[in-house]
Parts: sequence; structure tokens; C-alpha cells
Amino acid sequence: MKRNKVIDVPRFDNKSAELKRCIAFHEAGHATAIYLNNKARDLPPVFFQILFKDIKEASPEDFENVGHTVPGECIAKVEGGRLIQSLPHSMEALLEKITGQDDAMSRTVKDYVTAFDADIVNLLVGPLAEAKHVAETDNELFNHRLVNINALKNYGGSSDIESAYEYLQSYSSNKQQQDEKLNELFNVAFNFVNDHENWKAISKLAGYIADSNKNMISCEEVIAVLESSNTIDFAHEMPQIDRRAACA
Repeated sequence: MKRNKVIDVPRFDNKSAELKRCIAFHEAGHATAIYLNNKARDLPPVFFQILFKDIKEASPEDFENVGHTVPGECIAKVEGGRLIQSLPHSMEALLEKITGQDDAMSRTVKDYVTAFDADIVNLLVGPLAEAKHVAETDNELFNHRLVNINALKNYGGSSDIESAYEYLQSYSSNKQQQDEKLNELFNVAFNFVNDHENWKAISKLAGYIADSNKNMISCEEVIAVLESSNTIDFAHEMPQIDRRAACA
């Protein structure tokens, strides 16, 4: 979930304040979806954190899909957060395992498919959140006609779309089927962002990120911010998160 450009965070001057808020909404979208979308689907919690890495400290992997670099700037990204640690060679072959199997095996495979879809949705929510923030700031409409999959590239979404297609290549070898699946999950992500309560949660977290001067915001910190929202009913105790589940 790397943004596809280098940005000057967390050390912003006044002229880059709006860029900082755009980035905050992008990363808040990812993080909020990882927590709320996964929870809504009854999926297990996973470790993630929001990082602002100085170029001098960044590894070669951090520069993948980054268009350019400027000395003294940082890369913003959500690290971890993926439910699927290893993509199957063929989702079709995996689904065939359900046939003739007992209920436990069928349930396991269906849960895997649910997690597969959730990961893609969580990737798309980031740039969609940034797009909605920009639309609201400019007093413009936010709808499917104006903001489609291709438009997400204008909101730091190139890397997210590329990661989504890595998933879709294991879903099907047919490009048309990949695109149809991506459109289906794009609509789910769009509706997630456009939901009033979800948007209030994203906005609250984005404000927290924008006001923070930290190089790292932990998943526990993110959850605490989301749980403090009056718009979300969290009746259960904060889940224990396995940090070993993090992925780059």
C-alpha cells in the first residue's frame, strides 16, 4: 500500500499543508478499511502500521513504483495489513477443492476467498478516500462517473491498482474476468468510502495523522482513534493483534 510518489512528510511547511492532508486521507482510508472492513466481514485482525520513512533510511523495496525522489523527503505507506500472505497459483483450482469436501474445508476456502476480496477492497479504499477528500475540498461531486478505477492513479493509487492486479492474476488468467472482478470490488470500496459513518471514521483518523509529527503510527494507535469515535459502536474489547502477521 505504498503511495506512488515521494512526499515531504512529516516535516511540512505551510505551502504543503494540503498535500499533507491528502496523504493523511489516503493512508487513513487504507487503515480504516483494514480495521472496519475486515471486522465487518468477521475476518481476523492483522498487524499494520502507518510509516513515514526518510529516503536515507528507506530500503530498495520502498522505492518500488515511486515516480521520482527529492532529497530530504519521505515515503508514506501502510505496512502490513494483508490477510493473504501468499497468493495461490490459481483461485479456480482452490475453489475446486470445495467440491466433495466436508463443511470444515468448504468453510476454510470460503473464508480465504472473503479475505482475498477484502485485501483488494482495502487497497482501493486508500486512493478513493483521497479522491473524496479532494472532491469535498473543491466542492465537487464524488461519484462513479467522475471517479473510476483509472482516475485513482491521480490520487496516489498506481501502486494500489498494481497490487490489486497481482491478486487478480491468481483469480483468473482471463483479462476480462480480472477487470470484471476489479470493477465489482471497486464498487464495494467506493460504497465503503461513501458510507456516512465510515467517512466520519476515515476523516477522524486523517485529522489525527495530519496533526501528528510521528514517523510511525501503530495499529493499536489507529484502533484507539477509531474506537474513540462516537459514530462507531465498538462493544467488544480491542482484539489482540499478532504482529507476526505483518507483511511488506
